[in-house]
Amino acid sequence: MATIKDVAKEAGVAVETVSRVLNNRGYISEKTRNKVFNAMKALNYTPNAVAQGLSKKKLDTIAIIVPHIVHPYFAKVISQLEKEATKRNYKVIIYNSSGDERRESRVIQICQSNFISGVVLFSTDISKETLDSFHIPIILIERNPVGNTYSILCDNEEGGRLAAEHLISHGCRHMVAIGTINVADMPGDTRESSFQAVCAREKCSCSIYRSTPEEYASMEYYSTIEAALDENPDCDGVFCTSDLIAAQVIQVCNHRGKRIPKDIKLVGFDDVNLSRLTCPSITTIRQPIREIVAQAIDTITAVNEHKEVKKIITFPVTLVPRAST
Repeated sequence: MATIKDVAKEAGVAVETVSRVLNNRGYISEKTRNKVFNAMKALNYTPNAVAQGLSKKKLDTIAIIVPHIVHPYFAKVISQLEKEATKRNYKVIIYNSSGDERRESRVIQICQSNFISGVVLFSTDISKETLDSFHIPIILIERNPVGNTYSILCDNEEGGRLAAEHLISHGCRHMVAIGTINVADMPGDTRESSFQAVCAREKCSCSIYRSTPEEYASMEYYSTIEAALDENPDCDGVFCTSDLIAAQVIQVCNHRGKRIPKDIKLVGFDDVNLSRLTCPSITTIRQPIREIVAQAIDTITAVNEHKEVKKIITFPVTLVPRAST
């Protein structure tokens, strides 16, 4: 990977001259400026915006990249991120990537070139090679760390266990777990696997259903919910890996004449505002979203200050009982 010294050597100028060009400081002839830019292009050199920003005291903006802005979970995360960023004197820029890897990569490139302090990224699709080419702190939420990124998670395994034990303690014996799309090596997968393991331990049946990419994009999971209930007519307990899916389970059950919680008991995940607005309200696994996003911002600050930072930080979850069980 090229350095500023390599650029200076390629351009035949002093390192200080390259620095002055990058920072637009002092007089530089057009000929010299072009030499530096041509050398940067030849070496595929990208200025380290973090180092430049620190010298200029302009590192005060954090970029948030989410696949959905209107999704209840991401809406809550964005709201909390803005609050916590303001407390720490950061500004926030929000990008809706629609889950497009190329778009996400372009956005990070823009962030690196415009004195962004760091990126909070909700994606698992960008390759390690691409992520390693960036030189600003990248914090992944509910994703495993890739390359030089940092990861902040909730305890998904504990969440699945709490959900299963709660449903079983309320008399459920024939369970269904409904999750999001199949993506390789996602921390959220352990919500279902842990749920299933407890069901097996307690000798309860458990069927796992995953939604389609189209359902994830539209945020409408009705087809998968209908299939799960059709194929499991004796189902008496449902665990959903998001409150949004759980809310739609209530709609489907109402349409079928299935009463919640009398006929089917229901547990969601996240504890977003929606879980308190449905009828019945949804028993759910609470992610400590405020603490998670505060840690994301503190991690960006720590990395920029060259402090030691853990690659993975996991926060505990809690069960919030409501009317659906």
